[in-house]
Amino acid sequence: MGHVYRQLDAPTRAFIEQQPMFFVATAPTADGRVNVSPKGYADTFTVLDDTTVAYLDLDGSGIETVAHVRENGRITLMFCSFDRRAIIVRLYGTGRVVTLHDPEFPALLARFGPHPGVRSIIVVDCDRIADSCGWGVPRMSLIEERSTLDRWAARQDVQETRSYRARHNRASIDGLPGLSAGESDPVSQHS
Repeated sequence: MGHVYRQLDAPTRAFIEQQPMFFVATAPTADGRVNVSPKGYADTFTVLDDTTVAYLDLDGSGIETVAHVRENGRITLMFCSFDRRAIIVRLYGTGRVVTLHDPEFPALLARFGPHPGVRSIIVVDCDRIADSCGWGVPRMSLIEERSTLDRWAARQDVQETRSYRARHNRASIDGLPGLSAGESDPVSQHS
């Protein structure tokens, strides 16, 4: 039924790169809420090597993933097939947050499509890669990607972005640190 892989083989890599969305799960170490976030935009995810992946962390109303990853590193990405092939792939690992102040940020950013609301890049070193059946996942058709998030972020000037991130991205819902004041500047460079 399910298989565990030492690394991302070619078919698994092709499968995850073809999915129009994926889910990110994180949790704080102590008492706190588990977070699961859907991620879209096909050009915001990339495979870096056989055991490392990354995705763009775009503006949003919360900062749970960044806060949890910074606190303990634990992260799981889940990719579901909504078409004819019934499969789920989970990437378990340790994440790290790369911000525009980190030396590796420009090279990583170049691997993604241009998006105006980039807060950071989440890099995941996978220590378990596993698939399972997706027999309970419904078959659905993608109509189109929503452009709403990009359009909203593009309308914000630098001060509006800083202000929004100060109100919504400084701490998680459980009070863990999110983005610092110095990390609230919008990213001006794009791939």
